[in-house]
Parts: sequence; C-alpha cells; structure tokens
Amino acid sequence: MSARSKARKRALDILFEAELRGNDPLVTLEDRTLDAAPPVRDYTKVLVEGVHAHADAIDQRIAMAAAQGWSLQRMPRVDRNAVRIAVFEIDHLDVPDAVAVSEAIALVSDLSTDDSPAYVNGLLGKIISTKVA
Repeated sequence: MSARSKARKRALDILFEAELRGNDPLVTLEDRTLDAAPPVRDYTKVLVEGVHAHADAIDQRIAMAAAQGWSLQRMPRVDRNAVRIAVFEIDHLDVPDAVAVSEAIALVSDLSTDDSPAYVNGLLGKIISTKVA
C-alpha cells in the first residue's frame, strides 16, 4: 500500500469516527494526531481539513449525482466518507480523476458492502462528468 493510500485510509478512519461520534472532524484529527503511532501523515491532514472546509459543496455534488431515492444519509458511512475524500481530490487537488476513483473503490472494497465498489464507481463517474474544468 502506497503512502498516499495509507493517508487516505487514515483520513477515512478519522472522518468516519467523527461522523459516528457526532464530533468535529478537526477535533478528531487533532486527537488522533496527539496519540498517533504511527504519526498521522501530512496528506491525511490535507484530506480531513479539505473535506471539512468544503463539506457543503462536496455533499451537494454527491447528492446531485446520487441515484434517485438515494440520499447522502442513506449511503453507508464508509462509502459516504470515501466518496467525500475522492470528490475533494477531484475538485480541489492535483490528483488524477482515475486515481481518486480507484482509491475510493479500493477503500470501500476492503471496508464496506459487496455492492459498494460498483455504486461508488458509478457515483464518482457521474461526479466527474459534471466537473467544471
């Protein structure tokens, strides 16, 4: 697993935990950074801070691309947060779209339902198709 893949996994863990506990992701990031072994990678911080800073726009992009009848809250937490990370990378970082999609699919393949990889792939495909250049 590459360093960036590990950073994405750690960002997903932090975002998932914050959402599950109803905490601010930045507070959870700080808590995990203080007691981290191994240390929290810089790219993890970029992802968590970026998803948090652009949360409304990211969630709006996801909601608009979701299949009819699929609200953001209906998605499994793991899927929702993996997609948030991917959308942040697609819209705000210099990460190739295919890499962001592939990494999100890898995360949900390992951590979510059997149907999640196909759903996340289709959802991110729609999001990419509406990307403003």
